[in-house]
This record gives sequence, structure tokens and C-alpha cells, in this order.
Amino acid sequence: MAAVFFSRFPSICWLMPNLYETRRLLDEYLLFHYGSSQDILPWPAGPQAALHFPVRSVTELQPEEGRELARALDIGCAVGRSSFELSKFCQEVTGIDFSHSFVNAAEEMRTAGPLSYQVTEEGRFTSTRTAALPDGAHPGRVRFLQGDAMNLPDDLGTFDLVHAANLVCRLTEPRRFLDRLPALVKPGGFLLLTTPCTWLEEFTPLENMPAVRTFDWLQHLLSPAFTLRRRVDLPFLIREHARKFQWSVALGTLWERRV
Repeated sequence: MAAVFFSRFPSICWLMPNLYETRRLLDEYLLFHYGSSQDILPWPAGPQAALHFPVRSVTELQPEEGRELARALDIGCAVGRSSFELSKFCQEVTGIDFSHSFVNAAEEMRTAGPLSYQVTEEGRFTSTRTAALPDGAHPGRVRFLQGDAMNLPDDLGTFDLVHAANLVCRLTEPRRFLDRLPALVKPGGFLLLTTPCTWLEEFTPLENMPAVRTFDWLQHLLSPAFTLRRRVDLPFLIREHARKFQWSVALGTLWERRV
């Protein structure tokens, strides 16, 4: 199944439109999504619990382990690891990301298998690693599309589960995305939402940021259509090079669409 491309919209990443199209960032995301624990964090004393976030954002918020679902939507899927994880218990998974390079890499893995990438060791020195589909994934259940989370196509339909990891605080108009969610999630379906609450004016104009704490803001906007079922803290680790890392904690929430 070939990737389908939507047209870009100028509203997103208004100050840094090429940020997610660089080869270096693609390599960092491939490592973040598919790297082994040793490749990401070669220090035993490091924060091991923060590894493999694209897997844990699904498994730690999964509504019912072992329950099969028909359709899932992974918005902001990046290079696809969460989409492949969702395919283990969802019959049909659609992954959407704004970055052409991310979608192309995810689609190449889906159709052709392992994909080589570079890991920065320090300075100009790199080493080669290979990203492979996770055990138990069903790539035939997955499709990847390029698109804008704030301008999703009208014909997507509805889903039993929508997953959006660390997306909302990278949108210029996050309300537009959140306002669309009730129409995307079936009654009785689930929304898995995570955010590190890192609001930056490079991505979101000040007037579009929450006027209150992020969790209170989400409750206010989502509670008319959703019931909060779970709230967890999900640490994650991004490697810059072998001796420098970004450690963050995402706010993870599981919501059930009201019937």
C-alpha cells in the first residue's frame, strides 16, 4: 500500500517549517523509535525507565490488554513505531504525520523491511544502526499518510482508538486538533493522549497556548465528550549523542468517548 500525500498547510511550524525534514532529525527519531536500550543509553546508571517511549505510550495507556479493536488512528506517528505496536491488537491502523521524511521512512519499513540510519557518537563521528519492525507487528494492517493534524481530511471516518503522542504542544492551533477529536473517536472508543507540556512560541503563538495548566485545560476541552479513565506520568529519553541526552516526563491520559 503506497503512502498517500495530503497538501501542506502553512499554519503549522510557522517559524521552523523545515525542522522535521532534516536527515539528522530523521536518524534521531529512528533511534528513538527502534533503537535498542544499549544503543539509546549506553550507561547502566542512566534512566532506563525512560526508554522505548513510542511503545509505552501505547502499552501503558492501552484500555484493555488483549482486547481486539477494529480501527486505530495514530496522529503524529513520526517514523511509525506506535503504529506498528497498535497493529498488534487493531485490525486497521492509519498513521499520519506532517513530515514527509518521517512518513517515507515508516512506509519504507512497512513495505521493504529494515532501514539503516546513523547514530551520532560525538562531533563528526557516527555509527550505523538498523531499524526493524517489532516482533508481533502486522505491517499489512498499517497505512501511512502525510497530513496536518489541524486539517485532517473529512473522509477519515471514525476510530475505536486514537493515539496522539507528544503532538498537542507542537501545533500552532492546538484547539483545532482537540475540537476535531470527538468526531474521530467512536462512542465507547478511546483516546490515548500524551504531552510533555513544553509550550514554545517557536511552535505555538502565545495567544494559542493554554491559559491554565495543561491537564486542567485538557479536562476543560475534552470532558464534554470524553471521560478520563487514566492519568500516568511517562518519562522519555532522547539521545543527542553518546554523552548527552534529553530526559522529559510526558503527561499521559486515557479518555473514553461518551456514548
